[in-house]
Amino acid sequence: MLRIHFTADDLAGVRIAPRPDVLWETILSFHRLRDRRGPVVFGGWRTETRARLGGETRLLAALVPSRGYFPDFLTPPEGLAGLDEGLRAVRGTSEGRLRSELSLLAADRSGGRTVPHSLRALADGGPEPFDRLMGALRSYHRAAVEPYWPHVRAQVEADRARRGRAVLDGGAEELLGSLPPALTWRAPVLEAAYPVDRDVHLDGRGLLLQPSYFCRGTPVMLRDPALPPVLVYPVAHGGAPAVRAPGAGPLAKLVGHTRAEVLRAIGDGATTGELARRAGVSAASASQHAGVLRDAGLIATLRHGNAVLHTLTPLGAALLGGGTQRREERCYARNGPVTS
Repeated sequence: MLRIHFTADDLAGVRIAPRPDVLWETILSFHRLRDRRGPVVFGGWRTETRARLGGETRLLAALVPSRGYFPDFLTPPEGLAGLDEGLRAVRGTSEGRLRSELSLLAADRSGGRTVPHSLRALADGGPEPFDRLMGALRSYHRAAVEPYWPHVRAQVEADRARRGRAVLDGGAEELLGSLPPALTWRAPVLEAAYPVDRDVHLDGRGLLLQPSYFCRGTPVMLRDPALPPVLVYPVAHGGAPAVRAPGAGPLAKLVGHTRAEVLRAIGDGATTGELARRAGVSAASASQHAGVLRDAGLIATLRHGNAVLHTLTPLGAALLGGGTQRREERCYARNGPVTS
């Protein structure tokens, strides 16, 4: 059982991540690639992804075993800012932390304290091992996550909208009570089934809630209690991820090719100028399409300084993702020798 203990200050510091974290999604998707569960959601994705993969999985398999702990340095907070920023943070991991976490990984896998040969060069430091790791992470992300990112983003955005409504209705406690069934709020403790018995005391640091598409069932937390507290939890899946060409598919048939592209281009939020650049249309055209989408309840528009900011509504996010379906999936817990 996982028990997260809150103080009043912690409740005031609960927040929802503004977008999917690219490194959490990349690492957790590597778990999904190797299990056979969730075939309706992940079956086709596994087949398509495996066809695009090469030798990059060998190094990742050594770092991210199918069960138990994987190093915290693989999922720095900079992953929220994008792949490039996240990989720069991974590469900036100190040698001391690298050795410590790789030793934990070795102990978790074999019961010993010796870093496996495949990871020894990485533990010893130097640019070449990190070059290989950066290349493996980038290549794997390109094959397994990048083609499906619009779908991942839409599902996470829909979950964020749901949690945001809970905050407006009843504050942090309502938010914690609204989390997926795998998590139970019994004030002042948030509980979840977990492969090991663990108590986490936030001690006034608050908690970042990170919704994740590739998480499955039970939540995931960083193992190092000194790191900023993050709880990764699974979103409800609105169908299987699919690669769609811009302007193609059911959405384009419903609202038209250009308007579909404008809706997709909003992403995590965009001003009219940004929307025009992303969709490849004029500012006047972007403004006109945004007005139609707003009238249809698919986006919301708020003034942001001297500009306006367009964001997806839950309906818009659901439309991008092909609809929502309240079906929770399971995800591997990472702090312990046993999976969920």
